[in-house]
Amino acid sequence: MAEGQGTTRYLESFARLDERAAANGQAWLQPIRRAAIARFGELGFPTTKNEDWRFTSVAPIAQTAFARPGDDRTDPPHALDPFVFSGLDCCRLVFVNGRYSAALSSIGSLPAGVKVGSLARALAAGRDVLERHLAQYAAFHEDAFCALNTAFMEDGAFVVLPRGTVLEAPIHLLYVSTETAEPLITHPRNLVLAEEDSQATVVEDYVSLGDGVAFSNAVTEVVVGQNGVLSHTLIERENARSYNVSTLRIQQGRSSSVASHSVLLGGSLVRNNVHPVMAGEGCDCLINGLFLARGRQHMDNYMKVEHVSPHCGSRQFYHGILDEQSRGVFHGRIIVHKDAQKTDAKQTNRNLLLSEDAQIDTKPQLEIYADDVKCTHGATIGQINEDAVFYLRSRGIGRDAARALLLFAFAEECLERMKIAPIRRHLEELVAAWLPQGRLLEDVR
Repeated sequence: MAEGQGTTRYLESFARLDERAAANGQAWLQPIRRAAIARFGELGFPTTKNEDWRFTSVAPIAQTAFARPGDDRTDPPHALDPFVFSGLDCCRLVFVNGRYSAALSSIGSLPAGVKVGSLARALAAGRDVLERHLAQYAAFHEDAFCALNTAFMEDGAFVVLPRGTVLEAPIHLLYVSTETAEPLITHPRNLVLAEEDSQATVVEDYVSLGDGVAFSNAVTEVVVGQNGVLSHTLIERENARSYNVSTLRIQQGRSSSVASHSVLLGGSLVRNNVHPVMAGEGCDCLINGLFLARGRQHMDNYMKVEHVSPHCGSRQFYHGILDEQSRGVFHGRIIVHKDAQKTDAKQTNRNLLLSEDAQIDTKPQLEIYADDVKCTHGATIGQINEDAVFYLRSRGIGRDAARALLLFAFAEECLERMKIAPIRRHLEELVAAWLPQGRLLEDVR
């Protein structure tokens, strides 16, 4: 009943948004928005009866009456200092409560032809490139949260990298939720178009200022052309009362290479969807993630990797550390289509439980419709190796420091796959701060 009422709230809210859209010169987008909200009305919020949401109840989201952002609230720049990568000159776009803040952003000089800016401004300026790509990849017909985002998308990042462009500085998309009087919902929508032979790094970062309840429902569509190289990193470190559902949909062209990294640290209920489609021959895709949960946090990772063309390779490595009464989910699904001969796919999920009350559900899955492939998957669940603890203690390291060192090494296996050193060091500091007795690492690292 409550979930049905939640659906009705969004339908009513959309009617008010739809009235304004035509006046803003976005009439071309209205059929897409209307189709998306209609599909959301049909689907409703997923329940645990849905196989893809079997281990995750979204009732806390469905039952909360979220408000859409009002007027922008601009916080002073120094409030963002903890979220800046030290020693790295980034092209930074800052969004406060889902809306672009030019005052807090720092785009800098870019190579000729590169576009990095606000999706809202791009929507107001024209439709040619956007119409060909926006909402053409993320399947809102299949997923209620994606449908909700598509219906309500107003702002986010719009990035275009022309053919042959090599962008040295990462693009940092910083989404800031501030404390508001009532629970807040935002629908960030990012579109990244990397044309053939281009190279870039994008960091999508979700943070909180204050202790307010917020729900970030984000969708990022990435298109990588032939021989393109793109790295995408998701960092989720919002406060413990927040909700985050993110969907990363990647479309890969021939011989392209994509790396997707995820580090989940915050939030009450988090769902991380990663869906690459290797549409061109000879693609390579790395999916690498780390999730750390404590208290009653719930973190759900859903990977759907589609091999469509032949001679493509994919690697998935996901590590989870769960403490207290937290719960984690890993659902990894590899689909090898009938024409995807010579596919080479590997999936590995490893988890450490630090408490008897912590829980992990892991479901590796293969769907293979081709006959000349090499696919493997596996998952492990365990605790800290006490023999390793004993070995470190025999070398003069205290028990707490030994445990912290082993946990950090477990997490570092994922972090070391991130190639940009300042970003990796920043994440290492966040992980060390999260770990029980992590402060002891300074004495033994």
